[in-house]
Amino acid sequence: MKTRLAASALVLTTSLGLAACGSSSDSNAGGSASDTSSSSSMTPSDSSSSMSSDSSSSTSSDSSSMTSSDTSMGSASTKPFGAGCAAVPKDGKGSFSGMTQDPVATAASNNPVLSTLVTAVKKAGLVDTLNNSKDITVFAPANPAFDKIPAADLNKVLADKPALTKLLTGHVVQGRLTPAQLAGTHKSLAGTTINVTGSGETFKVDGKASVICGNVQTANATVYIIDTVLMGK
Repeated sequence: MKTRLAASALVLTTSLGLAACGSSSDSNAGGSASDTSSSSSMTPSDSSSSMSSDSSSSTSSDSSSMTSSDTSMGSASTKPFGAGCAAVPKDGKGSFSGMTQDPVATAASNNPVLSTLVTAVKKAGLVDTLNNSKDITVFAPANPAFDKIPAADLNKVLADKPALTKLLTGHVVQGRLTPAQLAGTHKSLAGTTINVTGSGETFKVDGKASVICGNVQTANATVYIIDTVLMGK
């Protein structure tokens, strides 16, 4: 009897031990599978997020770089050039920035470098014509350019409105010419031909006049200030 009880106790103890081992193994296996599954599910998401972040950062950087470059190029393309630009006021309505706010005849009237030209424009009655024109290029003689004309000849022209009108409109071309487009042959509003040679920041107009301050912007025109009055041909 005692032997049979001892054997039964041994069997029961062994069974309990095996059950405990089995439970522990299942638990460990389950935990391992859970960890593996969790790691697997997190990896693609984290990787995708990281790649998306890198891509967004790269795109933003490239966009910022392009914008900065475009702005820089845009700024350079509208900058006046030439030794004569030093005579233009640094601020106020007659300055480069001030002139951009007004149409060309009004803008010129605020610039002391062009006072003689403005007087001639008023005598010819061309203020409104020039101010109301859309997208024009003006070859504007600076004050010293008129000094090259004998006083008697200048006074004669100023007193003859049709002749003065033709002379002045002979300095105006339809369309706003950039420095890159300046060289070539252009037809003036007077029907005369204006021939420009040169490149960069050095240009000759009709073989005699030099551009001393170019690419000056007004509200409706691009102005090239020259040192000689164009007589037309």
